[in-house]
Amino acid sequence: MVVTQENVAVNGSRRLSPQEIADVLRERIRVGDLKAGERLPTQAELAHEFDVERGAVRQALRALQDDGLLTDVSKGSPPRIAQPPAPAREEPQPTMVALAPRLTEAFSAPHVRIDAACLTSESLIPALGEPLRLIHGGSIRPERIDVRILLPSRDINLAFPVPVDGRSDDDPVHQRWLAMRNAQGHVLRHNLLTLRTHGVDVNVTFRALPFTPPVKLYLLNGSEALMAYYMVERREESTDAGMLDMYDVLGTESLLFSFKKAAGQRDAAFVEESQKWFDALWETITSDLTLSY
Repeated sequence: MVVTQENVAVNGSRRLSPQEIADVLRERIRVGDLKAGERLPTQAELAHEFDVERGAVRQALRALQDDGLLTDVSKGSPPRIAQPPAPAREEPQPTMVALAPRLTEAFSAPHVRIDAACLTSESLIPALGEPLRLIHGGSIRPERIDVRILLPSRDINLAFPVPVDGRSDDDPVHQRWLAMRNAQGHVLRHNLLTLRTHGVDVNVTFRALPFTPPVKLYLLNGSEALMAYYMVERREESTDAGMLDMYDVLGTESLLFSFKKAAGQRDAAFVEESQKWFDALWETITSDLTLSY
């Protein structure tokens, strides 16, 4: 920068330009020395601190206002540090679309913690494909992976899926769900445990819920909660037991809503309360689950 006569103090030292003053204040805001909602020092105090005329301070403050960092610049009292803009909320997407990239990001951490409460493992298996591929390929290498999954107990009367005509002693809809729950759980556990061949400490545990979960919930590394509602609909399916007319859910198509701790107080509270809810279920009313056929 060319030093003009206006930028030179009486003692010969160079005065800061308005842009440089703005840069100093901008850095103080960035590191938290000046916090959102606080007032800046007065123009007179800033002019004294930087050894400049008030006009230079006013130009610096206008620059910070243009950047959205200050509010109330034109009023009599000193301006306030602006609240940071709320992060843009991501639009919910179907579980099959949204879950995979979230899991890939979660698996880049040294210690991966995945908690899930769901009807089956149907959505988790394909969503884990990419992070598992990256680990097998050496692109990412977590040190430890802990996966805890809550699934409905085989012994309860599920709210869904259920036959449209009501349950019977030999309920083919229940047997179909149970076979899916067990088979998918075995596949999920097997796929994750193969990572032990790369020196990763992997632990996969299932517990049985005494009720049908009305929503699916995924908790990733304690920092993000993903939730989707199970939408019940009537549908038919051809099986070896014949045509099944049932009320069922298509979990892979349920819209997944994301809540991140870093997105603000509201989202952080949702993540923390969801984790407490999951932990409480895990430690109290759930039971050991054996994936027997």
